[in-house]
Amino acid sequence: MEMLKLDFLVASLVYSLLGVIVFWVSFIILDKLTPYDLWKNIIEERNQALATVVAAMCLGIALVVASAIH
Repeated sequence: MEMLKLDFLVASLVYSLLGVIVFWVSFIILDKLTPYDLWKNIIEERNQALATVVAAMCLGIALVVASAIH
């Protein structure tokens, strides 16, 4: 029952929230660094290649954040 302690649960929630915030901030920074609007190109123009690159970037950032939290 030690795994269900409130301290561990709160710490996990705080680190998860922090990870999501770091992920979104890094995505916004990457979006600002590119010469075009990523969201417009993916959604409106349906650019599959760009969507694949952005998905790989999201997975990379998520992996770094998850490793840092772990």
